Amino acid sequence: MINTQQTPFKLAFIGAGNMAWALASGLLGKRFGGSDVLAIDPYPASLENWKEHGVRTQAEVGPELSQQRVWVLAVKPQVMQEVVTACAPYLREDTLVISVAAGIPAETIASWLSVDKPFNRVIRCMPNTPAFIGCGITGLMALPGVDEADREIARQLLKSVGEVVWVENDAAIDAVTSLSGSGPAYVFLFLEALIKGGIEQGLSPEQARQLALATLNGATQLATLSPEEPSVLRERVTSKGGTTAAALDVLNQAGFVTTVTQAMAAARQRAADMAREFS
Repeated sequence: MINTQQTPFKLAFIGAGNMAWALASGLLGKRFGGSDVLAIDPYPASLENWKEHGVRTQAEVGPELSQQRVWVLAVKPQVMQEVVTACAPYLREDTLVISVAAGIPAETIASWLSVDKPFNRVIRCMPNTPAFIGCGITGLMALPGVDEADREIARQLLKSVGEVVWVENDAAIDAVTSLSGSGPAYVFLFLEALIKGGIEQGLSPEQARQLALATLNGATQLATLSPEEPSVLRERVTSKGGTTAAALDVLNQAGFVTTVTQAMAAARQRAADMAREFS
């Protein structure tokens, strides 16, 4: 396990926005000291939190990057090639590169890192926004140049903000993006709909919000703790001819499940489009 007393390497965040800070805040003071971490971002406001926690900061990529054993690329896909190209001169043989950018294949990043041959110590991952409160889940995939020790480093880093799931390739990461990466937005939309429905039924906004939040939280916890499939749990709460059955009939007639799966397919397709657009 990585810890502050026995940190085996130094860590760089290239891009210091919200997701990078979520990852770092799960590590600082627990597994890393501030002096072990370098945060790079051209926007001074993005670096304020980092400075307050003793993290070394700079506005541009420079020679200091070569001293950081693990790089976390946390910039927007639109600027990833420019940023990776700027970082490449400071790459060492033992550097581990972890990307959290949507849509950019790991092999593409590997090709940008070296003009001679691809640098294959690259891991691509997709965390989600519940990472901000330590309740996220991250999908990861690794290129062949990543050994078991580096996989364990990545696992420990991402475990600091929630669960981790290893998948086999970039296509699977795009599927992760469509499910858990974009998934919180689907849940928030459903939450909005529940609150709106409650208000239309005569509840106050405060009552509707409290009931909706507790219902989603409780149902999710029940599904997590139960050994049974969600379909079984759904059937148990659905009495024939009852109120829940009436509600589910409306959702089924509207093609609720089909709509959700089509939405996920659209998210995955957009990830594939981004790979072509930015690669």
